[in-house]
Amino acid sequence: MLRKAAITRNTLETQISVVLDLDGKGERELSSGVPFLNHMLDQIVRHALIDLTIIAKGDTIIDDHHTVEDIGITFGQALCQAWGDKKGINRYGHAYVPLDESLSRVVIDLSGRPGLFFKCNFTRARVGNFDVDLVREFFQGLVNHTGMTLHIENLYGENTHHQVETIFKAFGRALRMAITPDPRMSGMIPSTKGSL
Repeated sequence: MLRKAAITRNTLETQISVVLDLDGKGERELSSGVPFLNHMLDQIVRHALIDLTIIAKGDTIIDDHHTVEDIGITFGQALCQAWGDKKGINRYGHAYVPLDESLSRVVIDLSGRPGLFFKCNFTRARVGNFDVDLVREFFQGLVNHTGMTLHIENLYGENTHHQVETIFKAFGRALRMAITPDPRMSGMIPSTKGSL
């Protein structure tokens, strides 16, 4: 089964194209129009070992909110399409990732029940020009369109860039674990209910 997807989202605020291969090698083309978000998406790709192309144009002249949120939505739609019925995958994933003084934990359940539980007290409101409130907006858009349950906690940290980066790295590693096929689950839905 090819675990790939291509999604396009066009609104009055953004135009976004996402191409995804869950069984990739970490290859990427990232052009979001938001440089710090490109850097964070790169962390997901490298740590999840997916191939990802995101080309986006948005109304960043106003601010980055619509672009960041809509990339989360479109990336979430692509993930959902690529993993299909979820037969044979691990379903759950978790990771702790440090970066110097900062440590974050991310736990994923590809449950079909969208829920974001986000506990992060950033030490500053911005990293460069990037509003750190948009970290939550990105993941909320993603969660709403994948149906995953996602717990994100920055356990501690002082440098806001480090805090955010550990979140995206941990998300990538937890995602990699959750989407990896388990040969013992071949053809089976990873749920006692028989569906997700």
